[in-house]
Amino acid sequence: MSSGRVRASIPTRADRVLDQIRLDILNGQLEPGARLGFADLGARYAVSTGVLREVLPRLVEQGLATSEPQLGFRVIEVSVDRLNQLTEARVAIETLVTRTAVADGDLAWEADVVAKHHALARLTEATSAGQIQADWIAAHEQFHLAILSGCANSYLFDIAHRLRSVAEVYRCWSAPEQEIAHRDIAAEHRGLMDAAISRQADLAAERTDAHIRRTTELLIAAQAARHPAS
Repeated sequence: MSSGRVRASIPTRADRVLDQIRLDILNGQLEPGARLGFADLGARYAVSTGVLREVLPRLVEQGLATSEPQLGFRVIEVSVDRLNQLTEARVAIETLVTRTAVADGDLAWEADVVAKHHALARLTEATSAGQIQADWIAAHEQFHLAILSGCANSYLFDIAHRLRSVAEVYRCWSAPEQEIAHRDIAAEHRGLMDAAISRQADLAAERTDAHIRRTTELLIAAQAARHPAS
């Protein structure tokens, strides 16, 4: 199976605006619960209401926004309870998709995983404490999706992709200095790559489980530190 799950067509104006808004949600520029009004977004991204009417429902489909009658569009809300539920869903789905990817992926998939890991590793080395760069966010997503893309079942892949996108919103809680002190993120990613391309399905699933849960633990700890109980 080919590992390429990218749009073959030339990106439209709506595609580009979607990518811009999506990145701003993931890096915290548009905070959880923030209203996504047509006037504000139109001014911020220099785009027409017509384009936004196409883009915002796509954000809802990706799980990054909500829409309610009379209330319009908003960035999704976040909470510890929601994160815990999301984590259990991700562990169940991503470990399954990872196992399937290890079984289904071909040599092109292996090469793509290695290439995406190399790009992420270089950016991880260059990323300074306290600064999560847009390029790192994109490379991080592409590395994990490269592993999952070996799965031949497109329904499972799409579910895993959507859950990963929602989870990225919780980076608004992240404390980079805490990650440096309490985990070796580069080693975790390298371990995931090694297990995947060496076709060790059980190990790859085990490391995926641990990687997801460790991220959740650190995010909840960071949120607790920001808002200590009175």
